[in-house]
Amino acid sequence: GQGTRMRSALPKVLHPLAGRPLLAHVLATARRLATPGHLHLVYGHGGEQVRAALPAADDLHWVAQVPQLGTGHALAQALPGLAPDGIVLVLYGDVPLVQAETLAPLLEAARAGALGLLTMVPEDPTGYGRVLRDGVGRVCAIVEEKDATPEQKALGEVNTGFLAAPVANLARWLGALDNRNAQGEYYLTDIVALAAGEGCAIHTTRVADPEEVLGVNTRAQLARLERRYQRRQAERLMAAGLSLADPARFDLRGEVVTGTDVFIDIDVILEGRVEIGDGVRIGAGCIIRNARIAAGTELLPYCVIEDADIGPDCRIGPFSRIRPETRLAGQVHLGNFVEVKKSVIGRGSKVNHLSYIGDTDIGERVNVGAGTITCNYDGAHKHRTRIEDDAFIGSDTQLVAPVTVGAGATIGAGTTLTRDAPAGELTLSRVPQTTRKGWRRPTKDQ
Repeated sequence: GQGTRMRSALPKVLHPLAGRPLLAHVLATARRLATPGHLHLVYGHGGEQVRAALPAADDLHWVAQVPQLGTGHALAQALPGLAPDGIVLVLYGDVPLVQAETLAPLLEAARAGALGLLTMVPEDPTGYGRVLRDGVGRVCAIVEEKDATPEQKALGEVNTGFLAAPVANLARWLGALDNRNAQGEYYLTDIVALAAGEGCAIHTTRVADPEEVLGVNTRAQLARLERRYQRRQAERLMAAGLSLADPARFDLRGEVVTGTDVFIDIDVILEGRVEIGDGVRIGAGCIIRNARIAAGTELLPYCVIEDADIGPDCRIGPFSRIRPETRLAGQVHLGNFVEVKKSVIGRGSKVNHLSYIGDTDIGERVNVGAGTITCNYDGAHKHRTRIEDDAFIGSDTQLVAPVTVGAGATIGAGTTLTRDAPAGELTLSRVPQTTRKGWRRPTKDQ
């Protein structure tokens, strides 16, 4: 559908939930249910944009619905690509939270030749199609709310839209649909009455949590599902032993593997694949993307770590930024407002204040003073800096790459190093200090 209530140029199914498009969540659920299988995506508005946003896959088949004449018409467009002796599970691209375990009974019913339906009893059934049952409780039809009588609208059990059935039965039922209804569309739900009329068994499964089958039509609904999704992830992780300061203020936008006794403070965002070792503590506001953090490390508040490997017993932050292709050995300290990019820092080394370390190899037990910058870019190419074991870099030093600081060398504060510094020696570059007696600051004219 067009998703007009989202008020966006982005197709509705591409709006992100936990960092992935809504449709990607649905496809992941489908693949858990049937591997290998065939996924048929029936699209209308924004189809080319949706196709471009999703990675190509051998199990993915695209079906255009032109014009859009209802849900029954949509499924009919996919029929030519379905195996006649197969079964079909119908999912919805804007309903991302439904679980494979909830849908599995529908497939079991379809494999037995029945029609499987997923129903629910929400607090407010307004807007949903009502499930009609006969005197002995058998499902006999589904009536959309716009076509329902007052008595039917009073029913509490509603249709979620999810169903499964044998392809051969579906083909027969879809061919018998008509559009004599308030919307002038071919309703997929009308196949329920057709199945009942044939005497086909109809098995219903009632979803326990109505939020699992909520769709997204507005940005407010998307935000609600985001929090529901994140709460589910938080509960799963806490059950596995993770401590969260506030489960309502935690965001997982990918996957995380955690060790024991890990603590995560509020407003932390994990993206991509993150591995966290035993006893790690992560302070408030940290953002971690595609990184490994080894046991015993502490991240102080508001650090950003991306595509990096952090060794054991490190102390990082606050306000440190670790950029891609960085590797820290054990017991490394990075302090406030330190940025590290594409560098290796050896065991026990420290960069504690207001420094930029880029394209650099730092050995063990190195101390880098405040305000140090590795000048790695000459305007056309990047060059590497090498600082060997036990070196001491004074504050406000510029290391103009390519340059090497030898083992045990000391670089005096304020030095601009343009040539290699020999091991074990003091190297510095300073102009003579002078005092101009009698000098006065300029003053403004009165």
